[in-house]
Amino acid sequence: MAQRKIIHIDMDAFYASVEQRDNPELKGKAIAVGGLPENRGVVATASYEARKFGVRSAMPSKRAVQLCPDLIFIAPPRFAVYKTVSRQVREIFHRYTDLIEPLSLDEAYLDVTEDKQQIGSAIGIAKQIKAAIRDELQLTASAGVSINKFVAKIASDMNKPDGLTFIPPDKVEEFMESLPVNKFHGVGKVTAEKMNGLNLFTGADLKRLSEVELVRLFGKQGSFYHKIVRGIDDRPVEPNRETKSISAEDTFLNDLDNPVEMKEQLDRLAAIVTNRLQQYELKGKTITLKIRYSDFKQLTRSQTLPAAVSDQETIAATVLQLLLKTDIQKAKIRLLGVGVSNFTEESGPAETAQLRLF
Repeated sequence: MAQRKIIHIDMDAFYASVEQRDNPELKGKAIAVGGLPENRGVVATASYEARKFGVRSAMPSKRAVQLCPDLIFIAPPRFAVYKTVSRQVREIFHRYTDLIEPLSLDEAYLDVTEDKQQIGSAIGIAKQIKAAIRDELQLTASAGVSINKFVAKIASDMNKPDGLTFIPPDKVEEFMESLPVNKFHGVGKVTAEKMNGLNLFTGADLKRLSEVELVRLFGKQGSFYHKIVRGIDDRPVEPNRETKSISAEDTFLNDLDNPVEMKEQLDRLAAIVTNRLQQYELKGKTITLKIRYSDFKQLTRSQTLPAAVSDQETIAATVLQLLLKTDIQKAKIRLLGVGVSNFTEESGPAETAQLRLF
């Protein structure tokens, strides 16, 4: 198979940047787009000025204000505007290729192995895309360029904002070996801590273990780690991927054994899922709770409602009831997840399947 040319484009602080562009008074200020603290909201996106204080997406808004008392909240988010801008960005992508796999409104993979304008250089195409986004939309994007999706995505995050990072084919394996494990896409704090506890700090450390050993330590993800540290990722760019569900999950540094804390986490996850549903104009009938216990046993519980919903209150109340039907008095919970599926026909098109938090 011919080597692919993959670009990952990630808009810089997308929602917040659109707000700062449209309202010059917000430029240079710490802002957060999302739900208000008094409404148990979460941060959808924070400007780079806010990120300096530690404000991050998916963080409870109440916590964000504690970190940055002068934080300006934009609520509710203007999803209709963000979708319009996202379509404009997508139109720029289509000038070069139709092999586009959106991950959300603000990021996408592009396969430019064969590009429409016969430029031939993935780096050249990435530069032109970034320039068009800047000149036509007054926004910035970061790009990662390499031979597969995994490496391109990591590369796009290396020099944000407004960065462009190229990992050439003959440097991919070396790059993966040098990469700290916490920079691997999909390896969060808990997994990274486990790896560090096993003296696994870089890709090179993972590479010393056999696939059997990695699977024993990390389950089915072990097989993926075995491939990716060798620069192997054969996943194609998939245009028009249909969304089956919207979900959010979080693995906790300390196991939860207090029902009050469990409810707080479910409220937060429900808020994140609600944002995503509203972003894509989706409503679903089936609400799912996912639990992973401290002994790694896992269960899911679902409830199908008479009518499709997308509001935080209903989603949070439903997963709480599902939780209360489990044996929480003796439980120590390592992970909680909230999902909505079974979308109705009147729902709008969605372009992302899942949001995971680590």
